[in-house]
Amino acid sequence: MHLAKRLEKIPPYLFTEINRKQNELIERGVDIINFGAGDPDQPTPNHIVQAMHEAIQDSTNHHYPSYKGLKEYRQAAADWMKRRFGVKDINPETEIISSIGSKESIHNIFLAFINPGDCTIIPDPGYPVYRTSTIFAEGQPYPMQLRAENGFLPILRSIPQEVAEKAKLLWINYPNNPTGATASLEFFQELVDFCRHYNILLCHDNAYSEIAYDNYQPPSILQIPKAKDIAIEFHSLSKTYNMAGWRIGFVVGNSLGIKGLSQVKSNIDSGVFEAVQKAAIAAFSTAEKDLEDLVTLYQRRRDILVKGLQSLGYPIKANLASLYVWVPIPQNYTSQEFATFLLKKCGITVLPGNAYGASGEGFIRMALTVEEKRIGQALQRMKNAGINYI
Repeated sequence: MHLAKRLEKIPPYLFTEINRKQNELIERGVDIINFGAGDPDQPTPNHIVQAMHEAIQDSTNHHYPSYKGLKEYRQAAADWMKRRFGVKDINPETEIISSIGSKESIHNIFLAFINPGDCTIIPDPGYPVYRTSTIFAEGQPYPMQLRAENGFLPILRSIPQEVAEKAKLLWINYPNNPTGATASLEFFQELVDFCRHYNILLCHDNAYSEIAYDNYQPPSILQIPKAKDIAIEFHSLSKTYNMAGWRIGFVVGNSLGIKGLSQVKSNIDSGVFEAVQKAAIAAFSTAEKDLEDLVTLYQRRRDILVKGLQSLGYPIKANLASLYVWVPIPQNYTSQEFATFLLKKCGITVLPGNAYGASGEGFIRMALTVEEKRIGQALQRMKNAGINYI
């Protein structure tokens, strides 16, 4: 009995080795402060939980769900897109599909559009699933470098013409994981024009659209005129409504993209539990104040972490969005070495930047899903250990 050869091409998921070392220390009684996973630490709002309770009691929700998602859920998602982004012309029947979070739909879109040897253009650094799903589909990933000097935006003119002509998918993710970078509507227009020219399906992973600070509001790619001709957008309720474990999201945009995703999903999964979809409908009606309170909490954490790191000499600025702070590391370390050093010396878990691609070397990612008191403790541990930037 042998594993499939494709697994030889897939590196271990980025948490695996860090978790192993972390667990060894925990077993030895070390107090670990974990900045690794972007898993919201706040509870799901009560009105969502109550909606779930009611939906579970309704036996009509106990059967197989629709592959596409409940009509009411898709309509609620369309209404949310209209309220939030001003995108008015979405057809819930052909341009929205429910998803099991966003990771599932991100993977399945590769199966829908990538043939062996096809090219995908993916951000580097970027969410590792873009690369591994390309490999699962037997495609060829082309890393689109995101550099600090360009605000972690790709330079489209640097993409070779032969790559652009072969590419079937181009992935972006703003607000960005792992860098926390943001993108303007002007840049989105460039992307839409580029992908329309080369007939590439533009995939925007917009999971962090509601986690933004200092009165900044991230845009949707679908705000660009004619974007639906070429673009789809992936949304998740995990971060916005503290529903990471509920596994619910939606994909919206180009009808062929939605059709392809639907065809894959109908052969792989059986949709999202309808009680969860009804709870998600309740989530879309969450009071603005509750959302503002959550963002304010993360902004306070961001400010404490960024100011503390700055006091230790780290050359970073406060990012406008996402759950992460992207931290340059001292030059005498690799990203992996520095992450390991922080864990062993200070009991602080972070993720090495090179886990997100070669261009992530020289950075670590720190998540804001840690209480303010613990952030302060982590900074004090670094100060006591003399772990300055220089």
